[in-house]
Amino acid sequence: MAAFQMPSSDTKADFVRENFNKIASKYDRFNDWSSLFMHKSWKNRLVKEIEKETTGQIKVLDLCCGTGDISVLLERSPRVGSLLSLDFSEQMLEVAKNRLEGPRAKGRATVEWGDATNLSQVKNQSLDAVSIGFGLRNVNHLDKAISEIYRVLKPGGVFVNLDVGKVKNPFIKAFADFYFFKIVPLFGYILWGGKNEMFDYLPVSSLYYPDQEGLKAQLEKNGFESVRYKNFVFGNSVLHIAKKPNRP
Repeated sequence: MAAFQMPSSDTKADFVRENFNKIASKYDRFNDWSSLFMHKSWKNRLVKEIEKETTGQIKVLDLCCGTGDISVLLERSPRVGSLLSLDFSEQMLEVAKNRLEGPRAKGRATVEWGDATNLSQVKNQSLDAVSIGFGLRNVNHLDKAISEIYRVLKPGGVFVNLDVGKVKNPFIKAFADFYFFKIVPLFGYILWGGKNEMFDYLPVSSLYYPDQEGLKAQLEKNGFESVRYKNFVFGNSVLHIAKKPNRP
């Protein structure tokens, strides 16, 4: 695989924030290239699942919003009444703020700094839906983040998470691993104009992230129910949908 060494849990948050700040202006193009533009359809599916699992006008948190591409899709949904977009990379947030300048001026969207493991600015049971796109594997304490998401959702609320998955078919896995660990970083190097360890971190971080069934079990352990997932491209990416029980 790659020679990159993952940061420890104590240093991971600072590493991720600092390096996302560095690559913020290149990140959207990197996602386009590395997913062969397929991430756009996966993110549209995320929004559709939120619409499917909720009713009426809803309040949504786009957590680990990055440059705000999912936030833009959510804001355009006629079902979304208000949108809060949080991330802990200041430079990523600057891109998101520019993208959502119109909705922010109208009071429909708020973009601000936030920590997925400590959503201190969000009240208990105040949101109908929470989304994350390719961000959950970057948090330093997965259970803390899931617990916070559960806390801020209303009973009956939905959490929809898009991230990397694990391919089961051995033949396809061999090809997928070669592409993910050898080719994907090269796209980042080209965009950056040289080697950058963040583009090694992004694929290697998948090794330390639960597989489809593992994340399903972790969500259920934290109180979610009716957890299901949808694989994309043989499981290279996966969308998890989890409901908070509709009871006090």
